[in-house]
Amino acid sequence: MSGKTPSAGPKFSKSGTVWRVIAPEVVLRNTVTDADGDTANLTFQVYTTNADGTPKSQVDLDGSGSYGVLVSPYVASGGTAKVTVPYGILKPGVLYKFRTSAFDGSLYETTWSAWADFRIEPYVTFPAPQASSTIDTTAQENREFTRTNPGPALPTLDANGAVKREATQERTCGKPDAEGRKICIALSPPTAASEARAQKREEALRDAARTRARKAGESSAEAAATAADAPLADLVPWCSDEPAGKDYMNRTDACVKSIGSGTLIFIDTNDATIGSAKFDFEQRIKTYPNKSSGGSDFAEFDQQIRIMPVLISPELKGVTLRWNTQSTCAACVTSVIRWADDFDNAAGNNAYWNANDWNAYTDGRWGTRATTWNGTGKERIDLSWSITATVDASTTATATADFGSSGIAQVQELAPRCDDIVGGSAPGCVLPFFKPIYTLDTNKYPAAGGYYWYMQQVMPDHAGSKRWDSLMHYLGPDTPVKTSTGSTWTSDNSRNVICGSGSAWSVHPSDTSVGSVDCDEYAMASTHESGGYPKSVNLVASGTKCAQLFTDKLGDGSSNFGLLADTRTATNGPSGTERCGRAAVSSAQNQRAFSGFPAPAWRMLDGDGFFLTLPGFEHCTSTATTCAWSKIG
Repeated sequence: MSGKTPSAGPKFSKSGTVWRVIAPEVVLRNTVTDADGDTANLTFQVYTTNADGTPKSQVDLDGSGSYGVLVSPYVASGGTAKVTVPYGILKPGVLYKFRTSAFDGSLYETTWSAWADFRIEPYVTFPAPQASSTIDTTAQENREFTRTNPGPALPTLDANGAVKREATQERTCGKPDAEGRKICIALSPPTAASEARAQKREEALRDAARTRARKAGESSAEAAATAADAPLADLVPWCSDEPAGKDYMNRTDACVKSIGSGTLIFIDTNDATIGSAKFDFEQRIKTYPNKSSGGSDFAEFDQQIRIMPVLISPELKGVTLRWNTQSTCAACVTSVIRWADDFDNAAGNNAYWNANDWNAYTDGRWGTRATTWNGTGKERIDLSWSITATVDASTTATATADFGSSGIAQVQELAPRCDDIVGGSAPGCVLPFFKPIYTLDTNKYPAAGGYYWYMQQVMPDHAGSKRWDSLMHYLGPDTPVKTSTGSTWTSDNSRNVICGSGSAWSVHPSDTSVGSVDCDEYAMASTHESGGYPKSVNLVASGTKCAQLFTDKLGDGSSNFGLLADTRTATNGPSGTERCGRAAVSSAQNQRAFSGFPAPAWRMLDGDGFFLTLPGFEHCTSTATTCAWSKIG
């Protein structure tokens, strides 16, 4: 007689009362016993269902056969009998019911077993490609970061903002002048008071810019646009809109707002204060990824300091601050520093304020230094900064405050990199610490996007996933890895391991509406995470070791498609531990989905990290249930 443990797979797992099957070659099974202990087989019958879940119509499982059923081989009494339904008979997305009846070679079971429900459920579902999309695949957001070497006068913070190293030098004093008087500078981190000043300062500058524009004859609308651009001297215009007290960057710009304040103290021989001044500081870095953006025949990056007076005692008569910049560049030419006021008017050779004529909100100074690189190959350039102060009340007293560097050697978060390697582009510079995000257009390439999302969830290293903070790394033209013949390793070499002629890949049958398909590998052949890259953490000997998948049309009456398991080799489908994937995906989607990567302005070189986001699927959090595509925009 038929057993009471019917099941359907692969993977023979249930969602509620329904067996969730991941491939169209459904395996149906049940136990069977015989009263005499003889061997027996099972006949399997499958029905579609009505809306209320009751049986509707029998499915013809055997084609040319007379009864529309499949019969298992004989198994020992108490064993499990099973059959595999050939591809094309059962459709993904449809709820089916099956039951069994036993036969021991002479007697048929007179009743059927209880019904069991199953559905072929894809890992992801998606529609045909959308004709148009508003997704910007290379758009980036400015991200907050933490400096690793802000100088001895400021604490070092960890990624969560907690103090990792306390300030080691609270105050720096220079040599005494002829009368024994000294200047000392004490740096302090941003405070609530300094952040409030910053907000009030930006408001005052916009008001002043609007007033000036109106006086110059601009209309109200034009003046409002001018005010929105204030302060006009800012090398990184978006920086002024970011909250004070923290640091932000993208691939080309850095906005350093964590320097805080510096208090200048002029003291006599008894350490009594003669006068004091206080300033707020910020810095900017702007790199130019190509000639057209920098306007130079060479690669270029610019540095800028912003100094804002808070307090200047009359006893000092006046204060001059000189900005000192250093770099490790072996092939650079630096310009003199151009000083300007908040409205981008020239402001002398240094930052200077008369102690009796200054304004706390619209009297800032901006120092900008341009650096051009005329080297070959690539160069990572470390930078460091300091400020030297003098006062009009003394002819020789000075003091210098250290603003730190572009970062410790292991991080170099603010160190530009210039190169002439990137193909199809003039020399340029970027900030490679910033890891760009490539946003795949899941509106236009939903099949590829759904497949990549699935692999990000199940791969042990979650390659490229922002959710798991797991970078992929670009296989660049400057890679030192060679083939056995001594030529440079390329993405074609990696791809050949996973999808090439010797990789034992063949097309899984699918509905004609899927169209022409290619073998699409993940992680991409253009990354260090590819299973075919010789130094990959995911290295495999062949694509047969990857998760095997394919795309097919659903049979639920919709026009949607799904990602399913290819069980021709791994009969139970992907284990969820494979270090790579290969899937039969629409040729057009396979060839175009990643065609915009990398953006030329990113100047990606070998080993540069990046994330891959898949917006139409990012709302899903588990592969235990089907992830349904969502349109973006």
